Amino acid sequence: MQKPILFLFVFLLSLTTALVAQPVYERHNYEVNPYLARMAQKGLVVWDDNILPLSRTQILLALATLDSNRTRLTTIEAAELDFYLKEYKPGLRNRKLSAKGDDFSVNVYPVVTGQLLSAGESQVFKRSIGVQLYGTAAKRWGFQFSFQDITEAGKMVDTSKQGIEAAHETGYVRNALFNNRSINYTEIRTHISYAFKKGSVSFGQDYLMWGYGQGGRLVLSDKAPTYPYIRLDLQPLSWLRFNYTHAWLKSDILDSARSYTIPNSMYGGIREVMVPKFMVSHSIDIRLKKGLNVMIGESMLYTDRLHLGYFIPVMFFKAFDNYVGSNSITRGGNGQFFFQLSSRDQLRNTHLYTTFFIDEIKISKVLDREQARNQLGYTIGGSVTDLGLSYLTLGAEYTRVRPFVYRNFLPAQNYTSATHLLGDWIGANSDRLLIYARYTPIPRLKLNARYQLVRKGSEGTLQQQYFDQPQPSFLFGTKKTWNDIMVLGYYEAIPRLYINASVRFLNQQARLSAGLTYGL
Repeated sequence: MQKPILFLFVFLLSLTTALVAQPVYERHNYEVNPYLARMAQKGLVVWDDNILPLSRTQILLALATLDSNRTRLTTIEAAELDFYLKEYKPGLRNRKLSAKGDDFSVNVYPVVTGQLLSAGESQVFKRSIGVQLYGTAAKRWGFQFSFQDITEAGKMVDTSKQGIEAAHETGYVRNALFNNRSINYTEIRTHISYAFKKGSVSFGQDYLMWGYGQGGRLVLSDKAPTYPYIRLDLQPLSWLRFNYTHAWLKSDILDSARSYTIPNSMYGGIREVMVPKFMVSHSIDIRLKKGLNVMIGESMLYTDRLHLGYFIPVMFFKAFDNYVGSNSITRGGNGQFFFQLSSRDQLRNTHLYTTFFIDEIKISKVLDREQARNQLGYTIGGSVTDLGLSYLTLGAEYTRVRPFVYRNFLPAQNYTSATHLLGDWIGANSDRLLIYARYTPIPRLKLNARYQLVRKGSEGTLQQQYFDQPQPSFLFGTKKTWNDIMVLGYYEAIPRLYINASVRFLNQQARLSAGLTYGL
């Protein structure tokens, strides 16, 4: 174990006191998350989901709160509550693949998926097989392992997972060489976590999400494949939450200085070494009143080697970067600041939110048309539920990402991992208008419809990014426009068994999809 990691581990364990519960994280896109988010939107529960994934214990506590207010739920909401309680409340669901002993438990189930996508005469079949297990050990430890081996084959295989065609698909790290009609890759989610009275610390690999967004997330999304991390969550006060993460990313940039020859000519005779890449972030979440939260955060992408200062959760990363790099742009890292305001049920049954992401800005020149460097993005959105019909939610969202956001003159410090954006998939010099509707006519049957208009300009050059005055205007260069309409339905027949079907019209080209998923 490297010394900075060992130092952090000892420091975090020194903070621990009495046990609350062993943290086992739930998959970020499991349906219980939007269920509880909607209940918070109605003011029935406090649900702090700005950062995902959340633990099964947090989910159970929220479900228990709803159970104590069952008289305020509709028939469908109560039926779904009972369904989820069977999944999360100990002893209510009989698992055939489970074991329990003194201070130890483990639950195992298979992961199997199949999805057929068709557009005209072209098809893609996506299938996966794997396993998921989770459990607890002693009185403070939780663990989880989830693995999928995924194969996509057919004439429509998207080998890049970039652009609007694969807008909501996660990128991948390939397992082997692929051709234009087949790809194979894996998804790994795993962690070991330790809980204490005011929080938890985890070592693992997973998706990390920060902020709200229906079409994408500006700060951290699930576009990039999973990556290893250390995560600290604290709640020192009932109204104050703190999160810290240090992550190991994939730069996909060859470090030619550290690469070296090997004593044979196999595979070119070169041992290739990639540039090490890391991301550190922390944020606070302040609850001003029930349902009204403000979040403030900072992140830094840095390369070449680990720095102990970035393992101090309360460090001011920008100031430490100036110290490490001696205020030289060629020696330092790539920093960001982000903010969010969220209001749930301040207006009845309504969720309003806005996220602001600053990649680079000159405060003194922010209004100077010639010298301004306002490389930032923002999202503003909202939804209303039970609007004229129980369990009907209507919403709208607008996102704008100005030119050159997410990009750095050092390619290894781009806001990416494995070439995929850590933030919103639309990337720089783009905007998106999203209008959507969600309806649940019977328990566990979800019907969704959405329309999004996406516009994207040119990427531009580094010369334009760093030296042009004034900076190129929004949507400069060759502009592309997409109109995207989708209708989607899925039903959770038993816990984690989904049957789904959708139709999508992308610039008037129809795409049909149907599939089945179990275990995720």
